[in-house]
Amino acid sequence: MSKDKEVMLNEDIRASEVRCMGDDGTQYGIISRKEALAQAETLGLDLVLIAPDAKPPVCKIMNYGKFKYQQEKKQKEAKKKQKVIEIKEIKLSAKIAQNDINYKIKHAREFLEEGKHVKFRVFLRGREISNPEAGEKVLESVWPLVEDIADRDKEPKLEGRYVNMLVTPKK
Repeated sequence: MSKDKEVMLNEDIRASEVRCMGDDGTQYGIISRKEALAQAETLGLDLVLIAPDAKPPVCKIMNYGKFKYQQEKKQKEAKKKQKVIEIKEIKLSAKIAQNDINYKIKHAREFLEEGKHVKFRVFLRGREISNPEAGEKVLESVWPLVEDIADRDKEPKLEGRYVNMLVTPKK
């Protein structure tokens, strides 16, 4: 159930007595539901159930449409401030030549300069899985080529058929 469906307004409120307060902080005290609805109607606002579990339930007289709009606006603003981390993956093999490593490092350096994280993966084929140190050795030879612009986030580690290492750009 979403948060919007949980909010009860006006006639949906079933409690016979409610503790009522105004949008400006005015306390109306414990009054009947009908009185609270009448008060909200005279002000041209909505009666919103805030604390349904309280004894008696707490209601607030407010402009619910405006309140909902402000909540959505806050959520959008919070979403704008989030930073999405992009992870680029560079795949290597256990039997890779040095010139191929240099070519892949060139791309990895470009990604790191753009502020992206880079995940180096060495795929172990067939019998190579029995010797994961070969994959770790490849990643250890890659690290000195990027350590001037990157920090090692995760050490080379065997995960399934891959040996992975994650590097992040230096601050």
